[in-house]
Amino acid sequence: KFNASIRRTDATLANVNNANSFLATQDGVMKNADKILNRISELATLAQDVTKGTSDLALYQDEVSILQDQLGLMLSEEFNGIPLFGAGTDNDMTVVTSHDGAQTVGITQADFSTLETTVDAYDVSTYTGAVAAVTAIQDDIQTLADMRAVNGAQQSRLTFAADMLSINKVNLEASVSRIQD
Repeated sequence: KFNASIRRTDATLANVNNANSFLATQDGVMKNADKILNRISELATLAQDVTKGTSDLALYQDEVSILQDQLGLMLSEEFNGIPLFGAGTDNDMTVVTSHDGAQTVGITQADFSTLETTVDAYDVSTYTGAVAAVTAIQDDIQTLADMRAVNGAQQSRLTFAADMLSINKVNLEASVSRIQD
């Protein structure tokens, strides 16, 4: 029975580490999304310069459009065929964190649907649009920071679960060794 528990613990530990890799990959994409939002914020602020003409604003808008497209592509990223990001409320996944299946931790596919909608609306081709974009971008940066905080907390929980599995495995192996001795 102990040997079977050790094998289940190994398999559970592998599953927990895979889930943690999923979250780390998701966070990496969100980190790049943050860079994109920061660049768009910079462009929107530059577009508020009264010395810029319509051709300058059009160039800023061209770059914003390209960054919007890139963000949209990033949100379709997957990890082993599983979407990193979901939409709506059905984004929860359950990770078993004990060899007997009694303990679980929930992780989520971050919901980018509202963020994607607001990002697509950024328009810095006019002064008024640039002012509105800066306000919207600040809100979106905060939303993204909130998502990254949840992701980090979930990674921490899985790390603690992996640590406990490792400790349990060592104790099970020690028990088997004592019994055999």
